[in-house]
Order: sequence, then C-alpha cells, then structure tokens
Amino acid sequence: MSFTEKAKSKAQELSGVARERIGDATDNERLKAEGAREQSAARARQAGKNVKEAGQDVKGAFNK
Repeated sequence: MSFTEKAKSKAQELSGVARERIGDATDNERLKAEGAREQSAARARQAGKNVKEAGQDVKGAFNK
C-alpha cells in the first residue's frame, strides 16, 4: 500500500470519526450511521490492501 493510499484511507477514516461524533453530539442518527459506514469502508480497504501485500510476500518467498 503506497503512502498516498494509506493517507487517503486514514483521511476517510478520520472523516468518518468526525461525522459520527457530530451526529452523536447533535443526536442525528443518520449522520452517526454515515460516519460509522465511512470508517468501516476505510478499514476494510486497509485490510484488503494488507492481505494483498501479504499474499505478494508469500508468492515472492516461493519464487526464490
């Protein structure tokens, strides 16, 4: 995962945290749900990239 991809994912995750907290503070359920969804999407993307990198490492180990 490149630095740019990591930064984008982290920015999306932090945006989700902010939305969720604003929704919590204003008692807005829709905003809280959007924030939680945004955080989940960012974390899922990060996990997918980590799995992909791990697979490439394993493949590289067998090709040596």
